[in-house]
Amino acid sequence: MISFKANPQKVSGQKSSNGNENPISRKGETMNLIKATFIAGLGIGLRLLFEIFDGDFVFETAGKQGKKMVDKSRNSASVAKKQLLTIGAAGALIAAGISGFALLYTLYKAPKIAYDSKVNTFKKSKEMDVYIKSNEAEQNIYSQMSEQAKIADDEQRDKLKGQFMQMQKAKNKVPDFIQLKG
Repeated sequence: MISFKANPQKVSGQKSSNGNENPISRKGETMNLIKATFIAGLGIGLRLLFEIFDGDFVFETAGKQGKKMVDKSRNSASVAKKQLLTIGAAGALIAAGISGFALLYTLYKAPKIAYDSKVNTFKKSKEMDVYIKSNEAEQNIYSQMSEQAKIADDEQRDKLKGQFMQMQKAKNKVPDFIQLKG
């Protein structure tokens, strides 16, 4: 017996209760934009730090400040331990400066992030609505084909096989912003 079963593509994070709900949220879009802006701020801050302080000067200044911090807090430590602590403190000072700039950059871009998150949420939720409705229609067609195949004769089954193959070629396309698992 021939059976045509619906094989809808599963979307990660798709909720299902009393029908399908759109998983796109404004908070999620906002967080994605904040992360991307902060990472861009880190890159800009790093480049700016080395442009302003001409590379070696940054390490000299951070090294001196790190040494002062270690000498103040760890008088009884061995020389090797003091050197490691000085390197760590200097790295922490550089990282703090870069992170501070990235935070300021993110705060500066906050209005643009808020606007872009609204636009992206609207656009993605519309795409997702279309996908969900197309998926439901595809499931219904497959179910109808399966029911017809149960009572069809050989000629009708051959016709249904051809229609099934056409449906497989025209499968519902998952939106680009979704990563499928599996």
